[in-house]
Amino acid sequence: MSQKKSRGGASAGDDADELSRSPLQAVLLADSFTLKFRPITLERPKVLLPLVNVPMIDYTLSWLETSGVEEVFVFCCAHAQQVKEHLEDAGWTGKPAAREMAVKTVESHDAISAGDALRVMYGRGIINGDFILISGDTISNMSLKDALQEHKDRRKKDPLAVMTMIIKQSKPSVLTQQTRLGNDEIVMAIAPETKELLYYEDRADASHLCVTIDKDILASNPTLQLHNNMEDCYIDICSPEVLSLFTDNFDYQHLRRHFVKGLLVDDIMGYKIYTHEIRSSYAARVDNFRSYDTVSKDIIQRWTYPMVPDVLSFGNCHEMKLHRQGIYKAADVTLSHSAQIGANSVIGNGTNIGEQSKISNSVIGEGCSIGKNVLIHGSYIWDNVIIEDGCKVSNSLVCDDVYLRAGAVVEPGCILSFKIKVGKNVIVPAYSKVSLLEKPSNEDSDEELEYADTNSGVTDSPPFSSMRSNADHPTVESEDEDLGASETGTSGVLGYIWASGDTGTQEEWRQSIAPIPKEKLQELQHAISVDDVDGSEEDLNNRLREADHDNDSEISVVEDDDYTKFEKEVEETFQRALDGVHQDNLILEINALRLSYSLQHADCAGAVFYSIMRSALVAAQSTNESLLKATADALTKWRDLLRNYTKTVDEEMEILLKFEEMCQDITKEFSALFSKILPYLYDKELVSEDAILRWAEEKANADESDKVFVKQSDAFIQWLKEAEEEEEDEDEEE
Repeated sequence: MSQKKSRGGASAGDDADELSRSPLQAVLLADSFTLKFRPITLERPKVLLPLVNVPMIDYTLSWLETSGVEEVFVFCCAHAQQVKEHLEDAGWTGKPAAREMAVKTVESHDAISAGDALRVMYGRGIINGDFILISGDTISNMSLKDALQEHKDRRKKDPLAVMTMIIKQSKPSVLTQQTRLGNDEIVMAIAPETKELLYYEDRADASHLCVTIDKDILASNPTLQLHNNMEDCYIDICSPEVLSLFTDNFDYQHLRRHFVKGLLVDDIMGYKIYTHEIRSSYAARVDNFRSYDTVSKDIIQRWTYPMVPDVLSFGNCHEMKLHRQGIYKAADVTLSHSAQIGANSVIGNGTNIGEQSKISNSVIGEGCSIGKNVLIHGSYIWDNVIIEDGCKVSNSLVCDDVYLRAGAVVEPGCILSFKIKVGKNVIVPAYSKVSLLEKPSNEDSDEELEYADTNSGVTDSPPFSSMRSNADHPTVESEDEDLGASETGTSGVLGYIWASGDTGTQEEWRQSIAPIPKEKLQELQHAISVDDVDGSEEDLNNRLREADHDNDSEISVVEDDDYTKFEKEVEETFQRALDGVHQDNLILEINALRLSYSLQHADCAGAVFYSIMRSALVAAQSTNESLLKATADALTKWRDLLRNYTKTVDEEMEILLKFEEMCQDITKEFSALFSKILPYLYDKELVSEDAILRWAEEKANADESDKVFVKQSDAFIQWLKEAEEEEEDEDEEE
């Protein structure tokens, strides 16, 4: 429990030593103040939605506790009672909450924005010094130590430094202009020496590939870094002045759109915002359904360690055990002998899975009953769901107590809210959102509101045309076309259809759990295709760079190593393929990345090989034997993809050099297995005899430290040389 402090807030003029002795506090917003997770959030707050079978808020609180935070104030608005009950059940609050971190709730039903929430916090007078501002849908494993120290050091020198924002690299796709979390690209201007944030735009006009920056910023900063490859982690280290600034400015509602931009253009008060970039750590906010899917996959693949299923345990959560290929299972799971559980899947406690059923890249909750011959891929099935024989669920989210009758098909991108029933052989069309609650009108709303954003306000439900049948017979349709939503009976879907891919918004794919459709990728690819009548590869590369070069400007844009960024983006793209993206789509995206960075096929070969090997490392257990098996499986599975980029000996050489680099530095786990994996690459025709012998020859005059893996593979290399000599002798005899 943190030390009791006097009421009021610390100011910049307070003694620095006294400030440093204040307990580290955090304000956790348990309300997102958005509508992106409707219709689910009409019935349950977003922070309590299960992320790999653990409520989101538990990840956030666990990270705060491990980061040394002593006191957390959880601000509750929408469904406040549910949040408070969960905190007590999970052992965060109440007696006997024997934790080093004290968790307290602050409740207000009048707040309709993050700005309102912080004004309430200021009025309570409970923040005594620097604090962490975070929302309850944030997952991280970063250490706060360095960022906190930087913030405190700056505060001692400059009392106007009121905030430090955590950011990380995540360049948006050249095709979709979105990050892997489904967020639109953000443009930031940052002073390279001080890391001060000078410009922030989260609604940049990507179509014109340009941004407009105030000339005063350019005049006072001869050198700045202009980024469109940064992800805002929505983790902020704030001084107490931040709360008073919200109180003094009632037009500050949105944390970024109003507060951050407001401070950046305010040249009277002079307050400053700084950034802290994390590189090897993980931090992401679950802002939409695509990021829900992405972060879930990251958790399963252990990028968030120790925030992973077999380590975290709260309240009544059952223990999970990690098996090979990234499969997690609880102790009490009934699995028929013929059922198949694919890689990167989680099966919750008390779940039964019938004969011949196949589950892959999916999370199954607790107490579910899954019948025979069921196919579930890339989906999230929450607790107590019944899925009868012959059903198919693809890349969708199915909430608690949903009942799918025999033969039902849930197409990609669907959201089935609580207690929905789908009739026999009914096909739920892609991107449908179904709820027992009718979509609120413009006048109605649940407590979860988005402030003053006309683009995401509540609108009338579009009419739903019909349900298709999986058995060639029609289902019940809504007869009243004037209804805001259609409701079908027991032979169709029992619930209100909020949206569909046919009649709803055409941009549904952008923030969906489902992979981006192949036809949409082809459409986007065509827009920037080098085969365009009016374009060429050179034109394309120029267009992709014209935002970074302005001959009339004196700005010096400092760039990081392009290949490192390219390799990271290829890996992120490859991760989506693990979730079920078709290989053709993957090649399209990698080729687009190659063009945007003006790189060669050999660069793609190295980056793709790196991604494949990383996936094997994640899937393997701790032994060399399991790592060797996982590597063989991964190389076999992705052989055709890699072969697409290894048409020449030079490209094959790139694989060997990349493997050598990985063993020496990035993934040393492979170093002891180099001589065993090299023959496998040869057998699978991923690298040729010529490439291996040339690689060994080039190492002949290298330093001893560069010959480690050549020496380790000496027996195999000698075998290749002897085989080559035998072939030459046979040719001469003939």
